[in-house]
Amino acid sequence: MSRLRLQISMSLDGFTAGPNQSEEHPLGEGGMRLHEWVFPLAAWRERHGEEGGEVNASTDVVERSLENVGATIMGRNMFGGRGTWGEEPWEGWWGEDPPFHTPVFILTHHAREAVVKEGGTTFNFVTGGIESALAQARAAAAGRDVALAGGADVARQYLRAGLIDELQIHLVPVLLGDGESLFAGLSDLDVRLEQREVLAAPGVTHITFAPRC
Repeated sequence: MSRLRLQISMSLDGFTAGPNQSEEHPLGEGGMRLHEWVFPLAAWRERHGEEGGEVNASTDVVERSLENVGATIMGRNMFGGRGTWGEEPWEGWWGEDPPFHTPVFILTHHAREAVVKEGGTTFNFVTGGIESALAQARAAAAGRDVALAGGADVARQYLRAGLIDELQIHLVPVLLGDGESLFAGLSDLDVRLEQREVLAAPGVTHITFAPRC
């Protein structure tokens, strides 16, 4: 069966987004700092239709993160928009050619028809919960892995359910002080993280775990 893989950037004090998330600050105040390690990389820039860029120790991490991925899951907050969809519904932050190039399954409380984009990305909206989203994503992935894109609330739901097979934290040496905590509310759950790999790179340390509940 395909694996469910979560990769997420996190501050030293455990936050994956800053406080006061909004359309102006989708990653919260200061949250963009968590991703400054990846923006200059050629591997990231190519995926987003940009030229040039750097090659460093994080390059292999980014390239491996894209390997064997056949579908993606994310939460409504990461996709964007609030409440009901309205007459001109939001279609994501990524324009007409999003970087996923796979079917994407978005957890939401508000049903909606799928949105087809260029490059193989189709946004599907799932109202049946995390297990329904995972079943649909695995079917679409056809044996390949499923990427869990976040955010933190969705990641916690999958961690609590014991459904994540690989967790890679990109630990960034910043302190946000407040925001969206990856592990908030999980103290009652016996989550054990078996460390598999640690790689230091400019501005970030990549730590790979296999969760064991």
